[in-house]
Amino acid sequence: MEYITHSPEETEALGMALADVLQPGCILAYTGDLGAGKTAFTRGIARGLGIREPVTSPTYTIVNEYLQGRLPLFHFDMYRLSSAEELWDIGWEDYLLRGGVCCVEWSENVEEAMEDAIRIHIRKLDETSRSVTIEGGPDFAVTGL
Repeated sequence: MEYITHSPEETEALGMALADVLQPGCILAYTGDLGAGKTAFTRGIARGLGIREPVTSPTYTIVNEYLQGRLPLFHFDMYRLSSAEELWDIGWEDYLLRGGVCCVEWSENVEEAMEDAIRIHIRKLDETSRSVTIEGGPDFAVTGL
């Protein structure tokens, strides 16, 4: 399903709507250019899970953990990894077993570890508008976009 958002707030709202139907162990595999809105979408997921702390890009830390919502949120940035093997080396399996939601930016760098993931492709249409395509996963309804 493709959605068009016209602001970072709408991109967040879309993520928030998806969060309502996410279950423990869900993997969201993001693709999209730098600045496309992957972190904005994840901020919405966090808000939808009841996480109130600021969500930032994990570019330099590889993973940020947010534990106080309905489900834990593990926000990964795989930009600096070159293979799924490196992901397994940092404890990917442990994160999967913790019953949270794993949001994975630059998932194409670790494709072998993204089996059964919900695929989310975010593309810039202009300075503020985005095309967000969601493939796989549970059905959900979005109103107001």
